[in-house]
Amino acid sequence: MSPASRWRGGALAITLLAGLLGAVPRVAAHASLVRSVPAHRAVLGQMPERVQLWFNERLEPAYSTVSVWNAAGAQVDARDPTVGPDDPRRLSVTVEMRQPGLYTVKYRVLSVDGHIVDNRFTFTVKASR
Repeated sequence: MSPASRWRGGALAITLLAGLLGAVPRVAAHASLVRSVPAHRAVLGQMPERVQLWFNERLEPAYSTVSVWNAAGAQVDARDPTVGPDDPRRLSVTVEMRQPGLYTVKYRVLSVDGHIVDNRFTFTVKASR
């Protein structure tokens, strides 16, 4: 085998290897809920004034929302979702209803990396004695 043939064969192998490595899918990060108040499945003695959610990535305020719903399917928040001006990873909403019951928090957020996360969790407010 001539030196030129070996060089062309080596260059071809390097090109193929580079192509294969470039084809490996990269794991895309999404905004993940890391903490909430109230927490998922929490049982509370009274309703908090605001439901707050913290994510592992900054959120796009114009495309991030959170709402609170009672067991009858009525929205019970003030429809004022806010991404924290001091913490762009925090999303919150004011809760207007203060009755005991099961509540569902629904959120849809767009992180600055362009990924949408749509999820929900529940919590319970017990009747005071």
